Amino acid sequence: MEKREIQVREATVEDAAAIARLLHDFNTEYEEHTPPVAELTRHAERMLREGEMTVLLAGDGPDGLALLRFRPSVWTERQEAYLQELYVVPARRGQGTGQALMEAILAACRDRDAAWIDLNTGETDVAARGLYRKFGFTNEEGPQGPSMLFYEREI
Repeated sequence: MEKREIQVREATVEDAAAIARLLHDFNTEYEEHTPPVAELTRHAERMLREGEMTVLLAGDGPDGLALLRFRPSVWTERQEAYLQELYVVPARRGQGTGQALMEAILAACRDRDAAWIDLNTGETDVAARGLYRKFGFTNEEGPQGPSMLFYEREI
């Protein structure tokens, strides 16, 4: 059986409702607080219109998304990229959607001349951690260095 090619495209403002639905489903699946889909749609419309985020959509559903934020860097004249969210709907996991998104993420970062990309994920999300390692991500400070940690706090 031939594996189907997974199409990934950059979202437009018209995709805001689909983005909101995926983000809502993502947070709901992992039992995280999430605003209602209508509110998320308004945020997505504004942020896409103002160029505050880049969203890549995979599949016809769409079946997955990657939400990137680009920002100026203090360390270089180039951009920094932050992979804020990566989500694949449960029915499409293990079928190459995450890999297709990661390839498109790295291409988008190169297109925007980003110097690097960072992200965070949970210790228990073994599948995501495996995908990130496959694409060369590390959570060590230098070769064989100590683990990097991520902290956050609501304000």
